[in-house]
Amino acid sequence: MLHRGGTLALRPARAYPEIMARASTRLKSSDWLSAGLDALSELGPTALKAEPLAVRLGVSKGSFYWHFRDVPAYHDALLAAWRDDSIARLPDLMNDGGTEVARLRNLAQAFAAPDATEPALRAWANSDDIARAAVNDVDDARLAALQNLLSEVGIDNPEMARILYASAIGMTSLGNASPADHISAIGSLVDLVLALR
Repeated sequence: MLHRGGTLALRPARAYPEIMARASTRLKSSDWLSAGLDALSELGPTALKAEPLAVRLGVSKGSFYWHFRDVPAYHDALLAAWRDDSIARLPDLMNDGGTEVARLRNLAQAFAAPDATEPALRAWANSDDIARAAVNDVDDARLAALQNLLSEVGIDNPEMARILYASAIGMTSLGNASPADHISAIGSLVDLVLALR
């Protein structure tokens, strides 16, 4: 603000911290989406509503509605973000490792040890068409990636990709085993599939 005479008028010293405190509490839509994925992992899809998410983030519901028209629009955005991120990470996962065999093993093992969000999303997809569509999109992309790597090692039967993938995602249902156990088991299955060449 300009003071009389054209010089810059300084704000009182106490105003700056107040302004910065208000600015630092402004959330972006990505903050809401991250909070939603955490809540989904911990509590399931019933936690994906404006009020519980606002409490979780320590803000008012008004911030939620600033970013999302309503709860269904939020669900759409959350599922799209998860789907897009999961598919975008595939090229890096496919190129993790030197040889075709190592890349195939690494990709299958990555699917056997997902973060906590994925089992929750798969459970949600059992009762929600939009969640099911997002999961199906990710599954289709991952199956194509597995099939691509299997073809590189000389296995063209698409059923092998389905068997590997179903085994990998099914590992998360085995509550009595650790992620390391899942990774090891899928590695053994990859070895078995490769031995059939």
